[in-house]
Amino acid sequence: MPTRSIDNSSSRLLLSEILRKVSNAKTKKEKVDLLRKHNSSALRQLMIINFDDSIVCLLPEGDVPYTPNDAPVGTDHTRLEQECRGLYRFFKGGQDKLPSLKRESMFVQLLEGLAAEEAELLVLAKDGRMNEKYKRITKAVVSEAFPSIEWGGRS
Repeated sequence: MPTRSIDNSSSRLLLSEILRKVSNAKTKKEKVDLLRKHNSSALRQLMIINFDDSIVCLLPEGDVPYTPNDAPVGTDHTRLEQECRGLYRFFKGGQDKLPSLKRESMFVQLLEGLAAEEAELLVLAKDGRMNEKYKRITKAVVSEAFPSIEWGGRS
């Protein structure tokens, strides 16, 4: 039976909790092992969004004006792990005909439903700035943990 995180009442860690653990790991091997242990399509998708230079975000760059969800972690909010299925709408090649205002409004709604730490993670990842918060997670670490990821050629 999985153990529960101190921060989270759910038995599965939030993606932001996983990345915090990986970032705090001391060695590259520990980081790679943690990424592999918590491997999921949502985690890999987030790494691709952040590190693949061929991904073109259709949202304005920078911070997003939204109201963070202040409900305790693990209670009244959605999980980025589930919401990753719809992230294609915000990137070139996903749902390009969606009007910009509608796309931005959908993104704000998504962020406001997530736990504050996961919303912050998604805002950083969309601009490829995840390393501002998770400094020790690099493309090299991700590539070693997930060798099946093919970088480039996405837009």
